[in-house]
Amino acid sequence: MPADPPHRAAEPQRSTTSPPLGGPATSAIEVRRSARRRRTVSAYREGDRTVVLIPARMSEAEEQRWVTVMLDKLAAQESRRRLGDAELAERAERLSSQYFEGRARPTSVRWVTNQNTRWGSCTPAEGSIRLSHRLRDMPEYVVDYVLLHELAHLLVPGHGPRFWRLLEAYPRTERARGYLEGVAAAGRLPHQPEPSGA
Repeated sequence: MPADPPHRAAEPQRSTTSPPLGGPATSAIEVRRSARRRRTVSAYREGDRTVVLIPARMSEAEEQRWVTVMLDKLAAQESRRRLGDAELAERAERLSSQYFEGRARPTSVRWVTNQNTRWGSCTPAEGSIRLSHRLRDMPEYVVDYVLLHELAHLLVPGHGPRFWRLLEAYPRTERARGYLEGVAAAGRLPHQPEPSGA
């Protein structure tokens, strides 16, 4: 569905401006409600602010949820420079140094296309980490979380308390897990507002 033009002179809009939701890329978020907009939600950058266009009928809770979704979508688009396996391995090394004092040392880190029911996997005995290609279009903090999750398995194979304590060091663990849960849940929803061109 094509994106609505950012501005329509005859279209009544209510605008609000709020501080960013944890993203350093913008200094403000402006939400514009439109009575003419029925189902689509879109967003774009305008200078140092992010403008999110939503239907006027949305509740405040829906507005907040869609602002978060659209900020994540924009971040994913902006960081879409496709990481190859070599860059992914470098990223894993950097994350291991930053959060695990360099103790997690994989022998290989690569993208795979055969993981449709899991985001990543690790074989500790071989030191190999594989990430699903579905992560490539997701925000960087989500990819970092999945990488850290698999790196942690090199140190603690199971999902016991020691494993989760390792991941507590990453400040965006809960947000990334929520994002991944939302992606999984959205795949099961019968209908939701359609995000149009960002």
